[in-house]
Amino acid sequence: MIQTIDILLLAHAAFGVTGCLAAFWAFIEALNAQPGNASRIKTAAWITAFCMAASWICGGYWYVHFYPAEKALILKGPWPLAHNFFMETKEHLFFATAILAFLLPLITREKLYANAAARKLVLSASALIVITGMAVEGAGAVIDHGVKVALLPNHSK
Repeated sequence: MIQTIDILLLAHAAFGVTGCLAAFWAFIEALNAQPGNASRIKTAAWITAFCMAASWICGGYWYVHFYPAEKALILKGPWPLAHNFFMETKEHLFFATAILAFLLPLITREKLYANAAARKLVLSASALIVITGMAVEGAGAVIDHGVKVALLPNHSK
């Protein structure tokens, strides 16, 4: 049976990955910015911002309502590093990713084909969104595995 915790966690990850893919799309389009692809760059930027916001909302709700029990399991299990390092890093790194994602649509309002500085800013922001977003996704996988190994028989401290 699929439960709310599963839906929230899957939606959190799915929105995060989709946001990273949209940021990658914006990056690729901005590499060859011209009047013909300006609307696609803006669309990709807005999809990035929307998906990162949705990921933040789903993850935040899950974190407040469901993570405390999982945190306790992780800390008692054989992989306390899953919380002590990976969750702590994820909690802080995501803010940078979210800020960049919300900034991206603002930057893409410029005519990137005529403004080299704005184009470089879009390239930098979108690349950082992809890199930090994928790092956060990887950290989420480690955290999930920390819960699983804590629940396995004969694997407690």
